[in-house]
Amino acid sequence: MNLHIKNDSGFLALALRMVVGWTYFSAFFRRTILADKLDPETAGYIGEKFNHFLPNALGIKPIILYLVENPDILWYNMVAFTIIEGIVGLFIIFGLFTRLMSIGVFGLAMGILLGSGWIGTTCLDEWQIGVLGIATGFVLFLTGSGRFSLDNYLMTKNVSITKKKIFAWLGSGLLPIRDCIFSKVVIIGSFFILGLTLYTNQVFHGGLWGTLHNKSVKPKLEITEGKIDNNTLSFDVFRVEGVDVYGAWIIGVELKDSNGKIILNYTQNKLATLPKQNIANYYIAKIKPGKHSLIVPLGAKAKMNFNDPEIQNLPSGQYTLKMTDISGVSWEHQITKN
Repeated sequence: MNLHIKNDSGFLALALRMVVGWTYFSAFFRRTILADKLDPETAGYIGEKFNHFLPNALGIKPIILYLVENPDILWYNMVAFTIIEGIVGLFIIFGLFTRLMSIGVFGLAMGILLGSGWIGTTCLDEWQIGVLGIATGFVLFLTGSGRFSLDNYLMTKNVSITKKKIFAWLGSGLLPIRDCIFSKVVIIGSFFILGLTLYTNQVFHGGLWGTLHNKSVKPKLEITEGKIDNNTLSFDVFRVEGVDVYGAWIIGVELKDSNGKIILNYTQNKLATLPKQNIANYYIAKIKPGKHSLIVPLGAKAKMNFNDPEIQNLPSGQYTLKMTDISGVSWEHQITKN
């Protein structure tokens, strides 16, 4: 009897089931029970968090871009995603249709890894969650749930579905694969996951060679499409790096001519009172005036328009646009006025 228990791999994976199950079910629990994070009008809306993934997502950036550009479709996807996380987590905890749910764990973890594996201010948080979730999903698919599960209960009660061959693929029990093929599945799958782990670690963080980097520590803005037309300065600004839990605080926007003379100077007080119609946001995460500065969340992109008589009838030539963060970091963009 003891030997049988020790050889029940699904039973031995019980701790993995409990922890990974709660990991995914808790996401559903947090967003629907503890707080309403599915309401687009409230702070903490999950769609804005999803927007944070956009700048450096790997392979799935076009999907994320499409969703954040279409708020209604994004909301439906966030609701569906949350429900799936809840179902997968709960079923994994109770060991019901374990192998089918393990595929869900694998898929959800892959989405986390590719979308947000680059985010993590201290311990590469999202990357670790992603790769460990993928490995756990693979292991649970191989083991099933074992004796302490609803799958096992249904099998002991001889419920009709458990007598069908497909149940071994969807639930638990011995996989109907020959031993020689099964061993290859384990080895190939394990080394594929190891390769994915090493590859994403290098791409996101330089973890194998070269210089270590963490794109979640310091804010970085990309300024493009600069244009001076009559008395209007316009440009696109996109925050592509930095901490995801708070924005970059822009305290200065300057326009200088080729001699370094300041033509236009918006200080933090002016930026804090900038009319909202001067900011045309592209995505869910929005650039907006704050109490003491202009706030630029991670993943936010907007067209900025500054109307000022100081730039009317400026002569043709090269101009430099400069944006300064409260940390002292600044970014420049060259504008040619014809």
